[in-house]
Amino acid sequence: MEHLKAFDDEVNAFLDNMFGPRDARVRGWPMLDSYLPTFSLTALYLLLVWLGSRCMRGRPALSLRGVLTAYNLGITLLSAYMLAELILSSWEGGYNLQCQDLTSAGEADIRVARVLWWYYFSKLIEFLDTVFFVLRKKTSQITFLHVYHHASMFNIWWCVLNWIPCGQSFFGPTLNSFIHVLMYSYYGLSVFPSMHKHLWWKKYLTQAQLVQFLLTITHTMSAVVRPCGFPFGCLIFQSSYMMTLVILFLNFYIQTYRKKPMKKAMEEAGKEVKNGFSKAYFSAVNGVMSKKAQ
Repeated sequence: MEHLKAFDDEVNAFLDNMFGPRDARVRGWPMLDSYLPTFSLTALYLLLVWLGSRCMRGRPALSLRGVLTAYNLGITLLSAYMLAELILSSWEGGYNLQCQDLTSAGEADIRVARVLWWYYFSKLIEFLDTVFFVLRKKTSQITFLHVYHHASMFNIWWCVLNWIPCGQSFFGPTLNSFIHVLMYSYYGLSVFPSMHKHLWWKKYLTQAQLVQFLLTITHTMSAVVRPCGFPFGCLIFQSSYMMTLVILFLNFYIQTYRKKPMKKAMEEAGKEVKNGFSKAYFSAVNGVMSKKAQ
């Protein structure tokens, strides 16, 4: 335990030297004073993804319909709460949409920070997305994009809560909470086969996510153009990270909704032609031959 405590102290000292003094308003909040819990839980998540996929190879997929229904409903309600609370608290603080500093809104800043702590914690809960994919053997959905997005968000928001827990940081989670209300509602409905015919709007969820990232980049860069005291390095990092998500989600969108339908159409067109003749030709010939036979 002493070695672990010494390691934890070294890691936290390194982070303090890198990013500067932490925001005193969030000291003592759950899981924030030490990076070790966030790092350890992320490592456990990655280990479970790797080991779980291997362990499930020779086992039947689990249904988990009841668990998934409760889980998706819970995340939807939590996202709805965070969306409403972020809108109300930023409105109360008179937040400037172009650039908002970290201290001028007083108690409203604390209110925003409390919601953002729940946003950070929700990224830990969302590790279960991948766990359920593993248990249901939905390996095609455990992509680099999926794992990168889940693992990185949890760690990034630990940093955000410690150094920039309010102000300009409110905008991305507000949009993301709105998207998650839609997304987890979709996931919850998709558990029931009878609902599949009504879930034609999956493609538009990906489009909405891309719009979300672009709006967040625009909002972040507006504070670079017109500074208000929000840390410049954090703005550049957030914009850069969002660009990685734009690239990865755009690639996913193209692969899923552009290339696959095109490939399917080409395969179907190929089936229509045999030895240089179309199926219509063979149908006509067979009809003639049938008449002659009669």
